[in-house]
Amino acid sequence: MSQTPIPVTVLTGFLGAGKTTLLRHLLKAEHGLRIAVIENEYSETPIDGQLLGDQPVQLMTLANGCVCCSIHVELEKALFLLLERLDSGEIAFDRLVIECTGLADPAPVAQTFFADEELCDRYVLDGIITLVDAVNAERHLQEAIAQAQVGFADRILLSKTDLAAAEQVEALSERLQRINRRAPIRVVEHGRIDLAELLDVRGFNLNADFGQALTLRPVLPRKDKDRISTLVLRADRALDLERLSAFMEGLLERHGNSLLRYKGVLEIAGEPRRLVFQGVLRLYGFDWDGEWGADEARESVLVFIGDDLPEEEIRAGFAEICG
Repeated sequence: MSQTPIPVTVLTGFLGAGKTTLLRHLLKAEHGLRIAVIENEYSETPIDGQLLGDQPVQLMTLANGCVCCSIHVELEKALFLLLERLDSGEIAFDRLVIECTGLADPAPVAQTFFADEELCDRYVLDGIITLVDAVNAERHLQEAIAQAQVGFADRILLSKTDLAAAEQVEALSERLQRINRRAPIRVVEHGRIDLAELLDVRGFNLNADFGQALTLRPVLPRKDKDRISTLVLRADRALDLERLSAFMEGLLERHGNSLLRYKGVLEIAGEPRRLVFQGVLRLYGFDWDGEWGADEARESVLVFIGDDLPEEEIRAGFAEICG
């Protein structure tokens, strides 16, 4: 009997950005959801002190039906343990939230849900939510890992905006958009935000819904020398599938480890349907979506969020296949 995959939300952000405060709000909210939480053991302010101990994995069910899991082992083992206890009836949950440490790289977490067949069947990665401390972001973003956390995000949440000057918040928002133009930026106030911004984000769904990507606004010239940035490629004519495939294969071969997130909606010559694809590093998927509308402007758009990508080289290679 097939089972509905469990949606997974990954919560990341640099040290002190407010992840645990947000998580407390999520668990205490009257949402009627049964949420399991994998809480990293290095958190300075764990959800409940009873969760921490000498055992590799400890589970505790909260009064509202949510389940907390404190792990001292790798993520994959914790995911399988939750499934075992779910299948045995020992616990019950229908969503999972993973809180990463402030210094965690989101890449291995995301890849976990694509690399193992059983985990792919039982879980579906819904979205990566990144918190950014508006007061200390300038210092945090000097670190490559903090930029990577922003680059992987499907949603960016600004915390502590009440403690920062308005012009500081505006400049930060512009910088974050240069790093990641796919992700909407929202404000979280003392850990409180509409749950719709956290759940059912569908950031890893393979479809033509780009969110902001199809209506990207021009950004101001780059002031900060960030390693992570967004590269957008567009073509207003149909692309040859073989030439496109060769372009993508070459790009992945040379720069796959630097491509944090990427997504495309493409018009293919001789094909009435859209071709959609997305990937994380070297792991990617693609499929045919619905047909283009009769009155719809056909345009191919590829959005890459990468680490120090050779932008001019990539643009030149794409221009060749569009010629």
